[in-house]
Amino acid sequence: MGVHPGTLDAATEESARTGRIASIDALRGLVMVLMLLDHLRETWFLHVPVADPMDARTALPALYLARLAVSLCAPIFIVLTGVAAYLFGTRHTLAETRAYLVKRGLVLMALEVFYLSELYWGVASPTLWLQVIWCIGVCMIVLAAMIGLPRSFLIAVGMLLVCGHNLLDPIHLRPDDPFFAVWTMLHQRDVIALPFGLVAKTTYPVLPWIGVILLGYAIGPWFLPGVATGTRERRFAAVGITMLVGFALLRLANGYGDKPWFVVDDSAMRSAMSFFALTKYPPSLLFLLLTLGIGALLLVLLERMGDRPAVAALAVFGGAPLFFYLLHLTVLRLLYHGAFAIWGATQGTVFTVADYAWVLAWYAGLIVPLFFPTAWFSRIKASRRDIAWLKYL
Repeated sequence: MGVHPGTLDAATEESARTGRIASIDALRGLVMVLMLLDHLRETWFLHVPVADPMDARTALPALYLARLAVSLCAPIFIVLTGVAAYLFGTRHTLAETRAYLVKRGLVLMALEVFYLSELYWGVASPTLWLQVIWCIGVCMIVLAAMIGLPRSFLIAVGMLLVCGHNLLDPIHLRPDDPFFAVWTMLHQRDVIALPFGLVAKTTYPVLPWIGVILLGYAIGPWFLPGVATGTRERRFAAVGITMLVGFALLRLANGYGDKPWFVVDDSAMRSAMSFFALTKYPPSLLFLLLTLGIGALLLVLLERMGDRPAVAALAVFGGAPLFFYLLHLTVLRLLYHGAFAIWGATQGTVFTVADYAWVLAWYAGLIVPLFFPTAWFSRIKASRRDIAWLKYL
């Protein structure tokens, strides 16, 4: 239920005036900062493989905990992308909103193929990594096609995709099967052979993620100026708790929603690690219940923290997320190639550090230096509304 505009709290009035909601920017910024940790692992600790889900019997506990924390990133970011699309639509016509989503989606897909993939190309078999940026781009284009439909229908489709896609897990196509390429993009993580010796790796099959962005769009009205912050907090607290309870019950039942968990003899810690070892590629129902449930509660926490310095700092990262994404990956690649040029391979054919503590040290050392260029771009993006292409970054 909404409230009369005259009774709006200060945070709601500020969001109505600026078009920004601090808690959304802060939550988006939090997952961007967490994501840096995983990309540092992929840069400096590649000699230690990370399975999906992680093997509770053999995984390094510190690496397991870090990976568990960064599992929040993609689900929260994509659900907030849906929220942002709804809020964009409140200030633009349906046609303008659709055009923006399609253009932004195509920009993201192009960045993944023509820039980000090149950061990871090998020498013998150049690879197009269809990762999270590609996935978000596809989801935005699908959302553009669906936003004119009734909200109840979008919720139903979103719930069906999120809760029911694990029923499709037994369907596994081979490269010579019809529709193999389509199915690998939708639900089966695999490799697609392309002309000219290229291959595409569908790291983020998009079907369940489409469900996530639809549900994000459907909760967009909770952020309208007519909804008080307290009302929104109660809704998200209820949703978050419900999702976490649902996760616990389904995981204990051990029958649907992900690979079964197991008890590790003489190790309560590794048994717990098995319980929370969840599939991300594509995201299982249990993976999404846990991560989005925590995300809902984090949003409540950030709203209650108000304008504290930590929230403001996170909001800077969340105000220019694509810029930060491109910036930090570029910096990490440059650092890696510089280290490789100086010291050469230290593990097989790659340069890596011997101890995961060095990854954590790099994490602590890079957050602040990356903050300043992100803040600079965020200010430009907010102040130069006359530069149309900035809104696509």
